[in-house]
Parts: sequence; structure tokens; C-alpha cells
Amino acid sequence: MTVLSIILQVLLGIGFLMFGLIKFGSKQMVEGFKHYGYPGWFRVFTGLVELISAALVIAGIWNETLAAWGGLLIAVTMIGAIFTHIKIKDSVKNMMMPIILLILGLIVLLINFGSLL
Repeated sequence: MTVLSIILQVLLGIGFLMFGLIKFGSKQMVEGFKHYGYPGWFRVFTGLVELISAALVIAGIWNETLAAWGGLLIAVTMIGAIFTHIKIKDSVKNMMMPIILLILGLIVLLINFGSLL
């Protein structure tokens, strides 16, 4: 386990904990998902996936396999977010956060990939 991976896992874990929790009650998120053309259940599902991702990368501090799975789940989720921004013809500026989170998730996955083999 590298120090870089642990730092990224803590940052991603805290971030995705917050991102996941706001999906459940934030009026802004409710409106955002309507704007994206997604039903309410998908907002809740996305929030749950983000909370699971957070738990995996945090637990991954002690278990590299969990870190790898958490990084993979974050990367897949962010690919979905990027496609959503493309679908609604959003600006690249609005896609920067999902792109950065995708890269950070992939870094955690790659650093810990050996534990999956």
C-alpha cells in the first residue's frame, strides 16, 4: 500500500460519502436528476453506489482488494456521470469534476490492481 493510494482513498472516501448522502435529500439533486432525464429511483441508486464506493475505498486502507474494487466502482460511476453530461450537451467545464474523479479512481484501482489477481 502506497502513501499516495491512502491519501487518494481518504479524499475519495470522504468525497463520495458526501456525494452519496446529498443524493437522498438535496432539492438541487432532485432537480438535477430530473434535468438529466433520470427517475427518482436512479438518484437514490446512484447515492447508494457512491456510499458503497466510499466504504470500499476507506476499508481499502486496510485491505488492498477492497481499495481496488472501490476504485473500479468510482471509475464506472464517473464514466456514467461523464456520459450524462455528454447526453445533455453540457460544457466540458461542468464535466471536469467527474473527469478528475474518474482519474483518481483509476489511480487507486491501478495501484491496488495486483490484489485482484
